[in-house]
Amino acid sequence: MRERALVRVAVPLAGRVLRPFQRFVSTESAGGLVLLGCTVVALVWANSPWADGYVHLWERPLTVGGRAAGLTLSLHAWINDALMAIFFFLVGLEIKRELLVGELASPRQAALPIAGAIGGMLVPAAIFAAVNRGGPGAAGWGIPMATDIAFALGALSLLGPGVPTSLRVFLTALAIVDDIGAVLVIAVFYTAQLALVPIAVAAALVALLLGFNRAGVRHAAPYAIVGVVLWLAVFASGIHATIAGVLLAMTIPARSDAGGDASLLVRLEQRLHGVSAFVVMPLFALSNAGVRIGADLAAALSWPVASGVVLGLALGKPVGITLVSWIAIRLRVAALPPGVSWRALHGVTWLGGIGFTMSLFVAGLAYGRGPLLDSAKIGILAASLIAGLAGWVLVRRATRAPVPV
Repeated sequence: MRERALVRVAVPLAGRVLRPFQRFVSTESAGGLVLLGCTVVALVWANSPWADGYVHLWERPLTVGGRAAGLTLSLHAWINDALMAIFFFLVGLEIKRELLVGELASPRQAALPIAGAIGGMLVPAAIFAAVNRGGPGAAGWGIPMATDIAFALGALSLLGPGVPTSLRVFLTALAIVDDIGAVLVIAVFYTAQLALVPIAVAAALVALLLGFNRAGVRHAAPYAIVGVVLWLAVFASGIHATIAGVLLAMTIPARSDAGGDASLLVRLEQRLHGVSAFVVMPLFALSNAGVRIGADLAAALSWPVASGVVLGLALGKPVGITLVSWIAIRLRVAALPPGVSWRALHGVTWLGGIGFTMSLFVAGLAYGRGPLLDSAKIGILAASLIAGLAGWVLVRRATRAPVPV
């Protein structure tokens, strides 16, 4: 009787643990397909007879607030600076959850994705830096460092239920560690001249938000109100405004309410996944992926920026992730996920070379508008296509059930 009772308790508990991850994968996979559709629309639009309309639409000024205290930015800037703060807020929530109760909470479980992510950031950055050393595009070394989790999980989902859950978990954890690295790179290396007074204001606001957490505030409204002011302070500080989203996420309570309800962190994560996947990221793709490809695509890909991005993402990512993962396992710091072969893991490392959203974002910070940005976009799109197709084929071959004889 006792064993049966334990089984009844264990099954719902396992369901509660796995259900958020399953929802996350489902939303990210569907969002990846929407993101792909918006990317195609942006590319077709930017290379159509209506290309001028594409540029004029996103550069149209928009004022938010009154005439005296309003903030005027282009529609493109509102998407990249304000809407993408929601995306970065969700990234921050995912990072915090993973560090507290997810794959990154246990040192043994976290070792492999952390090791792989480190290799998958350093090797692509080194390849890009070597190709562009001393050239005008040298500042873009951070472009090939990040994995696009929506596209990567979307490609993996097309393989159906034959892919082990542990392989999906590894890819998700790897991409989240990548996001941590990308956030740090943006905050430290892609920051303009700093303004000390707004930084001090932002620090005071973060302290206030932490005070809310310690005082047991479990409603979203106070965090949202202070979060908007925090965004304005970070925007004025010279640090990229989207970092405000990550700072806000780190202050959100992760403990469940006294009544046993889900924590504010979990509730916000559930509410914002759809907004991020089906509103924020599609708008980002529509406004950023449009680039004139031109007739001579081969020549465009031979430019140092484009070739550095392609080599970094489509070669550096799988090499870096596989090599450092192998070293970590050989040193017994980490272990292969259960039910996963080296062939399957190597295939997933190619999916890690899909670097769309964060790569486009860093490219915009590194180059602004102009030919260098267009070259980086061409490289990002080409590399993501190559890495995605190669990863899909390799994982499919590694996980396909053998034909009975």
